[in-house]
Amino acid sequence: MTESQTARRTVLAAGAAALAGGTLAACGGEEKKPATKPGPSTPSAGAPGASSPASSPVASAPPQAAKPLVDSSKVPVGGGTVLKEAKLVVTQPTAGSFRCFSAVCPHPGCLVAKVADGTIDCPCHGSRFQVADGAVTHGPATRGLEEKKIVVAPNGEISLA
Repeated sequence: MTESQTARRTVLAAGAAALAGGTLAACGGEEKKPATKPGPSTPSAGAPGASSPASSPVASAPPQAAKPLVDSSKVPVGGGTVLKEAKLVVTQPTAGSFRCFSAVCPHPGCLVAKVADGTIDCPCHGSRFQVADGAVTHGPATRGLEEKKIVVAPNGEISLA
């Protein structure tokens, strides 16, 4: 092989490697963005209009201001209601006693689909949870459903606390 052929192959190989690297970076690489600093429109701590967790309107809102999840009449005794959009399940283990849990199964992360025969059932791998406390009654899940605090208003509306 001549010296010019070797040089040409070296240049072609380097170009192909650079092109492949650029293509891979553009298609599957993670783009790194520089950290941004708060601009003048972002209130600083202690500035007028700045809010801290203690002064946040959400933290200080009274429970009755929360948007109702479901009416208690829609939650059967010994069963429950899955609220897919809210990713919650509200149960009534005994008459007048309501509980609320995350509807996200801790095993694969699927949403539970139904409440039947005293259990909250996940369709993905068959995990079941007790309506009374969200504990696992049948695996493969090894943890129970996360409980959420709720408030039942005198008119029967159930809201997150």
